[in-house]
Amino acid sequence: MNRPESLEKAEILALQGLGWLAGEEDGIRRFMEHSGVDAAQLRDSAGSPGMAVAVLDFLLGHEELLLRFCESQEIEPRDVHRARHQLGGAA
Repeated sequence: MNRPESLEKAEILALQGLGWLAGEEDGIRRFMEHSGVDAAQLRDSAGSPGMAVAVLDFLLGHEELLLRFCESQEIEPRDVHRARHQLGGAA
Protein backbone atom coordinates (compact mmCIF):
# COMPACT_ATOMS: atom_id res chain seq x y z
CA MET A 1 0.00 0.00 0.00
CA ASN A 2 1.22 3.50 -0.72
CA ARG A 3 1.84 5.88 2.13
CA PRO A 4 -1.40 7.37 3.40
CA GLU A 5 -1.32 10.81 1.82
CA SER A 6 -5.05 11.30 1.62
CA LEU A 7 -7.98 11.06 3.94
CA GLU A 8 -9.34 8.10 1.98
CA LYS A 9 -6.06 6.18 2.27
CA ALA A 10 -5.93 6.95 5.99
CA GLU A 11 -9.46 5.60 6.45
CA ILE A 12 -8.55 2.47 4.48
CA LEU A 13 -5.48 1.94 6.64
CA ALA A 14 -7.63 2.24 9.77
CA LEU A 15 -10.07 -0.35 8.41
CA GLN A 16 -7.14 -2.63 7.62
CA GLY A 17 -5.96 -2.12 11.19
CA LEU A 18 -9.37 -3.04 12.54
CA GLY A 19 -9.49 -6.15 10.37
CA TRP A 20 -6.00 -7.09 11.45
CA LEU A 21 -6.92 -6.67 15.12
CA ALA A 22 -9.93 -8.93 14.58
CA GLY A 23 -7.60 -11.61 13.28
CA GLU A 24 -5.24 -11.42 16.24
CA GLU A 25 -5.77 -13.80 19.14
CA ASP A 26 -6.66 -11.08 21.64
CA GLY A 27 -6.33 -7.95 19.51
CA ILE A 28 -9.98 -7.07 19.09
CA ARG A 29 -10.73 -7.85 22.74
CA ARG A 30 -7.94 -5.54 23.85
CA PHE A 31 -9.15 -2.83 21.49
CA MET A 32 -12.74 -3.11 22.70
CA GLU A 33 -11.67 -2.99 26.34
CA HIS A 34 -9.42 0.00 25.68
CA SER A 35 -11.99 1.95 23.67
CA GLY A 36 -15.01 0.98 25.77
CA VAL A 37 -17.08 -0.23 22.81
CA ASP A 38 -19.01 -3.47 22.67
CA ALA A 39 -19.44 -5.75 19.67
CA ALA A 40 -22.65 -4.05 18.50
CA GLN A 41 -21.11 -0.58 18.69
CA LEU A 42 -18.05 -1.83 16.85
CA ARG A 43 -20.18 -3.25 14.01
CA ASP A 44 -22.26 -0.07 13.79
CA SER A 45 -19.32 2.33 13.69
CA ALA A 46 -16.57 0.29 12.00
CA GLY A 47 -16.24 2.69 9.06
CA SER A 48 -16.83 5.94 10.92
CA PRO A 49 -14.17 8.64 11.25
CA GLY A 50 -14.26 8.31 15.03
CA MET A 51 -13.61 4.58 14.88
CA ALA A 52 -10.77 5.11 12.39
CA VAL A 53 -9.13 7.51 14.85
CA ALA A 54 -9.68 5.09 17.74
CA VAL A 55 -8.10 2.18 15.85
CA LEU A 56 -5.03 4.15 14.82
CA ASP A 57 -4.65 5.67 18.29
CA PHE A 58 -4.87 2.19 19.79
CA LEU A 59 -2.22 0.80 17.46
CA LEU A 60 0.05 3.78 18.05
CA GLY A 61 -0.33 3.29 21.79
CA HIS A 62 0.60 -0.40 21.71
CA GLU A 63 4.00 -0.73 20.11
CA GLU A 64 4.07 -4.52 19.91
CA LEU A 65 0.77 -4.55 18.02
CA LEU A 66 1.80 -1.60 15.87
CA LEU A 67 4.99 -3.31 14.77
CA ARG A 68 3.22 -6.58 13.98
CA PHE A 69 0.49 -4.75 12.06
CA CYS A 70 3.06 -2.78 10.06
CA GLU A 71 4.97 -5.94 9.25
CA SER A 72 1.79 -7.64 8.04
CA GLN A 73 0.97 -4.66 5.81
CA GLU A 74 4.56 -4.08 4.69
CA ILE A 75 4.48 -0.47 5.85
CA GLU A 76 6.47 1.60 8.30
CA PRO A 77 5.09 2.77 11.68
CA ARG A 78 5.48 6.34 10.47
CA ASP A 79 2.83 5.55 7.84
CA VAL A 80 0.36 4.86 10.64
CA HIS A 81 1.37 8.17 12.25
CA ARG A 82 0.80 9.96 8.95
CA ALA A 83 -2.60 8.32 8.54
CA ARG A 84 -3.57 9.39 12.05
CA HIS A 85 -2.48 12.94 11.26
CA GLN A 86 -4.58 12.90 8.08
CA LEU A 87 -7.67 12.00 10.10
CA GLY A 88 -7.19 15.05 12.31
CA GLY A 89 -8.74 15.58 15.72
CA ALA A 90 -7.08 15.17 19.08
CA ALA A 91 -4.30 12.64 19.14
